[in-house]
Amino acid sequence: MYAAIVTSRHEGRMRLTTLSSAAAHIAGVQTRRPPKAGSRRRPDPDEPGAARRFAGARGNAGLTSLVGSVLLVLLAVEGATILRIRQLLSVHIFVGMLLLGPVALKLASTGYRFVRYYWRSGEYVQLGPPAPLMRFLVAPVLVLSTLTLFASGIGLLAVPQRGTVFLLHKASFIVWAGAMTIHVLTYALRAGRNIVSDFSARQSDGWVYRVALAALAIVVGTVTAIATYPLANPWFHHLVR
Repeated sequence: MYAAIVTSRHEGRMRLTTLSSAAAHIAGVQTRRPPKAGSRRRPDPDEPGAARRFAGARGNAGLTSLVGSVLLVLLAVEGATILRIRQLLSVHIFVGMLLLGPVALKLASTGYRFVRYYWRSGEYVQLGPPAPLMRFLVAPVLVLSTLTLFASGIGLLAVPQRGTVFLLHKASFIVWAGAMTIHVLTYALRAGRNIVSDFSARQSDGWVYRVALAALAIVVGTVTAIATYPLANPWFHHLVR
């Protein structure tokens, strides 16, 4: 009799499990969890083939954090030149042009996540959107001020004169500095964790590609800075009015 009771209970549990699985399947409930950082993942069928090499949403987060750390160092150098802009103008201009490569990659990686999320792509939806303040206020202001800051800087090299573009460069820097400060304080710890987990699991999908992309961005920025440096001669020789 005891054996019959145990068998009956076991069969009951199996039936409940089967019914629960069937109900979840009918309701369309997704039971997958977001992949842990540094772990291998199953390819997202909604993701383009080339993008899978970078490990999807986790890889995108790792790339964004890696490029963000590179930018933080370069921006610290650029910010230091402002304190003694007359003596360090050459460094300011060179580093400013070098930043174009990493800034372009950072905008591309965050923009890609933005597109994938609003296309309702599996892993990106699971990661969720940024906080409302960052999403609707800080991020748009940061992107627009970044584009204005660098575009006006390029304009000052192409047409070296003090005027509207020069004032726009200064004004956009003030707005950009405020938005960037909030951005760094919000994401610095998360970015640090992403970088540590990515480098501690170097065999994970796409790690080599992410490092290569970050290095390529620096190389492109350096080449751009070298190529455009002669355009700054009027500023160095006080020929700008």
